Amino acid sequence: MILIPSRVFFTKGCGYHREKLQSFEHALRKAGIAKSNLVRVSSIFPPHCRIIPAHKGVEELEAGQIVYVVMSQNETNESNRLITASVALAAPADRSRYGYLSEHHSFGETARKASDYCEDLAATMLATTLGIDFDPDKAYDERKEIYRMSGQIVHTRGITQSAKGDKHGRWTTVVAAAVFLP
Repeated sequence: MILIPSRVFFTKGCGYHREKLQSFEHALRKAGIAKSNLVRVSSIFPPHCRIIPAHKGVEELEAGQIVYVVMSQNETNESNRLITASVALAAPADRSRYGYLSEHHSFGETARKASDYCEDLAATMLATTLGIDFDPDKAYDERKEIYRMSGQIVHTRGITQSAKGDKHGRWTTVVAAAVFLP
């Protein structure tokens, strides 16, 4: 049996609880994927895969369904500690080729910085696969322009959830996920 997803949606969530596991469960609920059995997979965006809105994807999930995800997760029980979880996509212009998803989690980084870094990871992986010539030491903004000018990378996008640790020391969990559907 060959399983190649045809659709994907992006979602995120944040949860708080005195128990770490329940904090994670609350984050999954906010993301709309708690009722699924999640299987983490690596970072390939399948050829011809379509991006759909999160609300439509969540509506299709059935309780207990095995669902494949590329997911980033982070947690803390330190008051006011900034945490982030990001997932990003770099899709090729040629939809018959595969793209890349990346995941990144961090402490003390703004959502914007984490999101940009995660998109950079995905775009760089795709660029190396496509043979795009670039200087890896250049800033991402400069490389992004090279990637776009090549005409081979159609777009990047990401989803990031950030939060500050609960002021009362409860566990705070953030998740970001790309959820694959048949």
